[in-house]
Amino acid sequence: QVQLVESGGGSVQAGGSLRLSCLLSGSPVSNVCLGWFRQASGKERERVANFVNLGITNYVDSVKGRFTISQDNAKNTVYLQMDSLKPDDTATYYCARRPYYRNYRTCDDEYTYWGQGAQVTVSS
Repeated sequence: QVQLVESGGGSVQAGGSLRLSCLLSGSPVSNVCLGWFRQASGKERERVANFVNLGITNYVDSVKGRFTISQDNAKNTVYLQMDSLKPDDTATYYCARRPYYRNYRTCDDEYTYWGQGAQVTVSS
């Protein structure tokens, strides 16, 4: 059974840092494409950072240079390092998984498994 469990959320002052972790069970992280999304109160969910192919990352403009997505295959975990946090980063953060098609060297378009979310609150 595929599960994603986030941890590491919390409250921090502007300019601070947090690292979110997402432990994947049911499949190796090396065989899938993972991403981080967030949803702020009253706003639509947005993609924050993701792997668009194995080892190739992509970020939404608002977090470029401040957030870093990475994964540890041995721990089957994907991380989101968030530095220089701003109040606008306040949201519930979700990790998600989509299939990777090794023969075609591409990720599926759709994320099919999601974690339960981790709250990040940044105060000014």
